[in-house]
Amino acid sequence: MLDRLQFDNRYARLPEAFYTRVQPTPRAGTRVLDVSPGCATRLGLEGLEPADDQLRALMAGQWVPEGAEPLAQKYTGHQFGAYNPALGDGRGLLLGEVDTPSGPMDLHLKGAGRTPYSRFGDGQAVLRSSVREYLASEAMAGLGIPTTHALAVAINDERVPRERVEPGATLLRVAESHVRFGHFEWLGLSGQTEALRQLADHVIDRHRPWLKNVDAPYAGLFADVVERTAHLVADWQAYGFVHAVMNTDNMSILGLTIDYGPYAFLDAYVADRVPNRTDAQGRYAFDQQPGVALWNLVRLAQSLVSLVDKSTLEAELGRFEGHLQARFGDTMRARFGLETFEDEDSELCRQWLDLLGSQQLDYHRSFRALCAYDDTLAGREALLDVLGDTEAARAFLARYDQRLAREHRAVEARQAAMRQCNPYYVLRLHHARSVIEAAEQGDVGPLKEYRACLSAPFEPRETHGAWHLPPEAGAQEITLSCSS
Repeated sequence: MLDRLQFDNRYARLPEAFYTRVQPTPRAGTRVLDVSPGCATRLGLEGLEPADDQLRALMAGQWVPEGAEPLAQKYTGHQFGAYNPALGDGRGLLLGEVDTPSGPMDLHLKGAGRTPYSRFGDGQAVLRSSVREYLASEAMAGLGIPTTHALAVAINDERVPRERVEPGATLLRVAESHVRFGHFEWLGLSGQTEALRQLADHVIDRHRPWLKNVDAPYAGLFADVVERTAHLVADWQAYGFVHAVMNTDNMSILGLTIDYGPYAFLDAYVADRVPNRTDAQGRYAFDQQPGVALWNLVRLAQSLVSLVDKSTLEAELGRFEGHLQARFGDTMRARFGLETFEDEDSELCRQWLDLLGSQQLDYHRSFRALCAYDDTLAGREALLDVLGDTEAARAFLARYDQRLAREHRAVEARQAAMRQCNPYYVLRLHHARSVIEAAEQGDVGPLKEYRACLSAPFEPRETHGAWHLPPEAGAQEITLSCSS
């Protein structure tokens, strides 16, 4: 089926200093575990199954489709605040760019083998991190948050040393682009102005063609990146997602969530949650993400000073906070079931988050319970059963009742709308761990079932099992490392 794909590899037509051509390393015993139906549809590959021979051969590094031109991209970036000039695709290859019903898309194979940018790495991926990225991209797509999207995940016979010896894996990732802030940092900070201009032109031509007709296209591109990054991080904050490694080489120039490592969705609302146990200082904690995103945009601006006037860059950076707050406010109003805007809505939201944080309440279960709330005695008691019958909970409900009284939508319509933006299923690390453990033992049933739940997260499935449940009370918080 994959031989239907039509390639038009525009990135491969950039100067060869931008990349190194590398063929995937063959992996013995490759078995495709699952395929994302939603991602397959984006590529025009409806009905693609794990048993497809071409898919297995592609993910095994044993077959490259006609027209593909595998390459490893060169970039740099700031990692935990320090600039690292020795970065690039160290275990993944951009196989090529395909024309799809959704527009041009990159195909990218992770775990494809060593490249000139591997440094001391082995170029391999492990099943643990590959399944986590596969599930996370499905969850984000289901929530409508911009993301790269994994088409399929496969296991192979490699035994890869990480924190322990783990099964090897490959992940086939789809995205509009894999260009990162770090691509621009590499060229801008090394003084390669003409190459920087070529990269900016590539992004505009391929992804933002309307900017070709404006007076200052590079300034327009930076403004677009600022706004989309602000919207992305606002979505993360609204839905309780912690990326945990917001290095500039992990920031998409298109405002996509990219490179899922030691991420987490909040269980209990802990504003300073740090799921990455290697982040001892909490640089990438949940509540630090907006500030880090702005810091990263400043680094991007510094790389563009040869193309865009400094005052213009500073002006666009000054708009970041407004973009973020507007997007966050709109999303949270929808989650609260509010159609109209009021200045006091930010205080309602703050009071809700303070309540969740002070009681360590589950973020997602609390919002889902709010979907069923009405001003009847039974409705109030049902919600207080989740929130706890405390003075703080009753104070919030008093404010919420007053706010709802100024809305005009019927209760049933509000509740139905809320159920479409407050997920029933959320990616929980304890569920992901059980899925990974089953897959390592050859059981892909849990992987497929959980993926299906996450791809359509707002409505309960008839055979949903326990996939909607948070961790048991008192369960130890799961932390992850950057090893993959």
